[in-house]
Amino acid sequence: MKRKENKGFTLIELLVVIAIIGILSSVVLASLNTARTKSRDAKRVSDIKQLQLALEFYFDANGSYPAASDLDISSMVADGYIATIPHDPVGTDVDYSYAAFGTGTACTGYHIGATLEDKDHSVLKSDVDAAAVTTGLCTGSTDFTGAVDATNGVYDLKP
Repeated sequence: MKRKENKGFTLIELLVVIAIIGILSSVVLASLNTARTKSRDAKRVSDIKQLQLALEFYFDANGSYPAASDLDISSMVADGYIATIPHDPVGTDVDYSYAAFGTGTACTGYHIGATLEDKDHSVLKSDVDAAAVTTGLCTGSTDFTGAVDATNGVYDLKP
């Protein structure tokens, strides 16, 4: 009598393999989310530095910084100070914080910033951490706090 051999995997073997694949994929996805967060924060820091450079070009040409309402209009783009006004990578409708300082329409300073997702980011140790002010603002400006606390990781710069 000949014995028939079954070739293939048992149900237990298949379940073990599926469980291992599931565990490995969850580990990969968790580290991928961390990389995405760091990538978005790096873009925010880069955008703020690009805006700072464009604002300095604007100041050199005009003798003052744009008022708060002017940061989103096309004048900075049309005059060639920056190619496009950058927006937060989470959504295209989210703008970076900007406040202009000075008297009336003569804006001689500014405060610009972005909220980072990683509250312990190393770049937060080198920013200005400026508190919000209510006096000396140009027309249309509202300042923001740049202080870093448990709920707020703002990377902010001033000239």
